[in-house]
Amino acid sequence: MRTTVVRSLGVAAVVGVAGAATAAVRAASSKRRALDGIDAIEVQDEKPFSWAADRVETVRTSDGVELHVEIDEPEGHDSRPSVIFSHGYCLTAASWIHQRRALVAAGYRCVLWDQRGHGQSGHGNPDNSTVDQLGLDLAAVIERTCPTGPIALVGHSMGGMTIMALALERPELVAERVCATALVATSAGGKGLVTTGFGAVLGGVLHRYGPRVLVGLSAQRGLWQRARGMARDVESLFVERFSFSSPVSEETVRFCADMLMGTDLQVVGAFLGSLEKHDKTAALEAFAGMPVLVVNGEEDVMTPPEDSAAIVAALPGAEHLLVTDAGHLVMLEHPSLVNLHLLSFLDRAGESVRETVSTPRKRERVTDLRRRHVVAEIAGGRARRGARKSRAEESQP
Repeated sequence: MRTTVVRSLGVAAVVGVAGAATAAVRAASSKRRALDGIDAIEVQDEKPFSWAADRVETVRTSDGVELHVEIDEPEGHDSRPSVIFSHGYCLTAASWIHQRRALVAAGYRCVLWDQRGHGQSGHGNPDNSTVDQLGLDLAAVIERTCPTGPIALVGHSMGGMTIMALALERPELVAERVCATALVATSAGGKGLVTTGFGAVLGGVLHRYGPRVLVGLSAQRGLWQRARGMARDVESLFVERFSFSSPVSEETVRFCADMLMGTDLQVVGAFLGSLEKHDKTAALEAFAGMPVLVVNGEEDVMTPPEDSAAIVAALPGAEHLLVTDAGHLVMLEHPSLVNLHLLSFLDRAGESVRETVSTPRKRERVTDLRRRHVVAEIAGGRARRGARKSRAEESQP
């Protein structure tokens, strides 16, 4: 009898925990869906996640991989440097959608590319899935799409590492052509990025067993896609946890999830080793004396603020923007704020092309008060609607 009771209590406890977890996932999904539409307000566009490039090109790399490249060319762009965006690990060029919209509106020519194995670019040999190779790929993109004139480089996470790799692989190109660099939520490395980002336990397991497991799963793509479909809310919660630190819409989370979870698992596994060993501290010297903007979310768990602080310490003239209530995908979480500072930075850099920058700049810690206000307004409206509904139900006979 006692054994039966204990077993029953154990089953009840498991069911209770599972039920609580399910309830938490559903509650989180409900909160995100209530914010759908906030992104349209932020970027002042009815279709915030849609964009059509002026031109699409294919760039072939040194090892024969075909890279998907999108180019926007607004009228009058000749008076400004071309801006080349490099995206992060498991993302695509689309991750910069809010920034390209703002920069094109301001008259900047924008070049965005899918890194090898990501988005619409080819995969190539898994052995070449390294940060060093990405640096060479970026050089190929520059030479094909921006053969002359000043350029500004903008990179997020692995994209920032790609820029650092370019500086080591092609220092003369950086010295002669690059007039400004923005490094967003990235790291110069040297401490085991995968292990650090996912925590000692999960990160260690992912580094040790991840590549083998992911390659196996990649062969079962249909199974993986079905699993994603059945656990869509759980997937969204996972993406939200590791990407953001403030309320975001379901539209934003799904936009990111489709990039993050849609990346070929074999590619995900192939890059793990290179990211874990990444150390491009020596590359930072190439950016000394040029305008550099370093942006980081204060609650970024993948590349925490100390990673950005280390870059700034190596580049005393760099501007450091630390955004509160922000995670790893800061440019999608606080688009208006990031756009404002990025545009201001590029405008200043364009006015003083290759002007020596040596004056130490203090770190600027900023809060997106406008977005915080909009979120509060939406939450307040939801609460008022709920109260009216409750009163209406109570008044019914």
